[in-house]
Amino acid sequence: MSKRGYAASKKLLTGLIGAPIAHSASPAMHERAAEALGLRGHYQLIEVAGADATGLRMMLEGVRRLGFAGVNVTYPYKEAVVPLLDALAPDAAAMGAVNTVVVRDSRLTGHNTDTTGFARAVAPLLAPAGNAVAVIGAGGVGKAIAFALASLKVSDIRIFDSEPARAATLVSLLAPRGGARIAASVEDALRGATGLVNGTPVGMLPDRGMPVTAALLHEKMWAADAVYSPLITPLLAAAQAKGARIMTGRELAIYQAADAFELFTGLAPSTEIMGQAFDEVMAARSSAYHAA
Repeated sequence: MSKRGYAASKKLLTGLIGAPIAHSASPAMHERAAEALGLRGHYQLIEVAGADATGLRMMLEGVRRLGFAGVNVTYPYKEAVVPLLDALAPDAAAMGAVNTVVVRDSRLTGHNTDTTGFARAVAPLLAPAGNAVAVIGAGGVGKAIAFALASLKVSDIRIFDSEPARAATLVSLLAPRGGARIAASVEDALRGATGLVNGTPVGMLPDRGMPVTAALLHEKMWAADAVYSPLITPLLAAAQAKGARIMTGRELAIYQAADAFELFTGLAPSTEIMGQAFDEVMAARSSAYHAA
């Protein structure tokens, strides 16, 4: 649909399926981007914990029928929605994980903008050559991160997951794209690594844990976190204290949202405006936390 078509319609309806998602900055980012483009946007949080395939199918059927342009999908449903969709974009099909569902002509098509968003965010941290990156977590986010690194020609990707079978599955999926290896432990993953990415929920409030011990971090590496609540997770605080470069979840959140918005509407949003909306949400949350 063209910009004129969206502007003439009652509203641009998008949303997010997942749990817990009350902390999400997505509504502010998408609605502000829509407003800047002259659209009347509403971004609906659809928080349902513990949904099985039947429950997810019902939610997606509502998305199909209720006028949504599309929805984002987050933890814990990025993999569970895959068999429930009508079609998948090539990268989403290859990794078996979806974070964006576009509605067109009553058909639901799955995409993964975590991959494109993370690739845009992490590129400045990568050295021209010799990158060895440890990815902790092989679930929906971990898959997207690993595929993004492969798209950037990172030749040494080490995957660790507390469930070895998940790591093995991800490594097999990456084989046609340059490959990766299973790490036997966090220590194995980080040995000689130039970068570290946390693709797990560890460190997301109210959790204050770390996916790796601080002793494994050092000043010659960089560390990134997919988590953005809080912005400086315990992992990033520890890495910063060791003198390592860090990347918060801010950039991934903004770029994946921008890529999803463009898929929903066909229009390229302002990442600057989305970033301002994100920062305002985080500032308000920080003020509320300290006030409490």
